[in-house]
Amino acid sequence: MEIERIVVIGAGTMGHGIAGQAALQGFDVCLVDVDEGRVKAGLEAIAGVHLKGVARGKVLAADADAARSRLRGATDLAGAVAEADLVVEAAPESLDLKKALFRTAEAHAPARCILATNTSSLPITEIAAATACPDRVIGMHFFNPVAVMQLLELVRGESTSEATVAAARAVGERLGKTCIVVNDHPGFATSRLGITLGNEAMRMFEEGVASAEDIDRAMVLGYRHPIGPLALTDLVGLDVRLAITEHLYREIGSDTFRPPRVLRRLVRAGHLGRKTGRGFYTYEG
Repeated sequence: MEIERIVVIGAGTMGHGIAGQAALQGFDVCLVDVDEGRVKAGLEAIAGVHLKGVARGKVLAADADAARSRLRGATDLAGAVAEADLVVEAAPESLDLKKALFRTAEAHAPARCILATNTSSLPITEIAAATACPDRVIGMHFFNPVAVMQLLELVRGESTSEATVAAARAVGERLGKTCIVVNDHPGFATSRLGITLGNEAMRMFEEGVASAEDIDRAMVLGYRHPIGPLALTDLVGLDVRLAITEHLYREIGSDTFRPPRVLRRLVRAGHLGRKTGRGFYTYEG
């Protein structure tokens, strides 16, 4: 099926990132959240990303203007999805919340509509089971910042059809992403590997093996990672990382995914990374 109208649920970092890139690539996009304030903040963030792209010569001013004309916000999910070809849910990592959103989206969207979740670790098959159309449910795991990161991880649930995978891949390629397809296992491919590295880096920091800066430099300069595992944890959010590793520990049972003590301690103290100004590093402003 040809996809032209996309609804993104959740105006936070990932949601507005997905919506902004989709609008820039010619899709008609509606960004949905629970109140006008969040929607407005999301739309303003998109405008800021596009303006920065123009200033850096990465985006044409005409393309940014055209994207703005294709983008709107809403707080009524049922009305927003009424003519959607694709719904991408980018809400917080709560299985119950995602199931509820998928039920609402399915009830009001056209029968052809594909339902995708941006979850980084929750089971696609279980989310799909909350609907009557599990063949049209898929994971579309984007990476932050969406405008820069090239990867799109497509996650196939037990009942996801090949047509759904093909349509999601076509959207990803139109967004300029390189797609990988993985089956629905805990942590998929990227989160499982990323959490493994991040947890070990935290344990090394906790044991005094090296400073956060030098642990990160080891991976950036020695392995050509664009960002070190502790800086990446700050970027993603320590609370988000804790929720993911707790989920993987429950599902897989390996001590690899046992949450490091330092991670729990920082989250309890409210030090969640860049969004609070302090995590493994301290951020000014």
